[in-house]
Amino acid sequence: MTVSEEHTTAKGRLKKKFYESELARLQIELAKLQAWIKQEGLKVVVIFEGRDAAGKGGVIKRISERLNPRVVRTVALGTPTEKEKTQWYFQRYVPHLPAAGEMVLFDRSWYNRAGVERVMGFCTDEEYQEFMRTCPEFERMLVRSGIILLKYWFSVSDEEQEKRFQGRIHDPKKRWKLSDMDLESRRRWMDYSKAKDEMFAHTDIKQAPWYVVDADDKRRARLNTISHILSMIPYEDVTRPPLELPPREDSGAYVRPPLSDQTFVPEQY
Repeated sequence: MTVSEEHTTAKGRLKKKFYESELARLQIELAKLQAWIKQEGLKVVVIFEGRDAAGKGGVIKRISERLNPRVVRTVALGTPTEKEKTQWYFQRYVPHLPAAGEMVLFDRSWYNRAGVERVMGFCTDEEYQEFMRTCPEFERMLVRSGIILLKYWFSVSDEEQEKRFQGRIHDPKKRWKLSDMDLESRRRWMDYSKAKDEMFAHTDIKQAPWYVVDADDKRRARLNTISHILSMIPYEDVTRPPLELPPREDSGAYVRPPLSDQTFVPEQY
């Protein structure tokens, strides 16, 4: 889709009105895809990876905010427990894989081992090399089992990441998003670049290739990602026809208790 100049700013970014209109249109299509996944019993996994502040969470929010969380759910695992550290590396991710009729969005995934764990020294060289050998086979196994696996890398420039970090530092509503680990990862920018290149070299496989999203413009990144997901999973519109609301039955036998018997939230507004 070619976006005309009237829908972009002087800096080439999407204007808010056009972005919101396109997002609403794509979210309707996502609802259709959701219905198709549920009806046909599809199993879908979408992985979102990228540098800190690349916009992964924002895309996931726009995908899921209009959908049924019982069909489309997000998984964002924290630091592994001491017990999990003794398990097969992929073991803690397996319980979160989809059953028939489900779509799972991984906000970071098993690729932590190829990124943060590698760069920060949270795994040994042997564990890292074993991951690189095992991961392609693990993903091929998932695909053979019937899972549709999509992997996205959100690419953000040095300048844009700094701008977003500064925004988090100075905005109390966003400050929680910035951790000491984020700051250290910025210092090790080049190490992360090398780790990403190695990850691509070993895990960009035919059965589950990496798709890179140019994420410097958040609005474009969101629309491009949603549009691509919709293009990768053929679906039909199986939306139910509009329902008719039945009249409420009034038996006349119900008497509401006095309001004074209930505790209400204070009306501050």
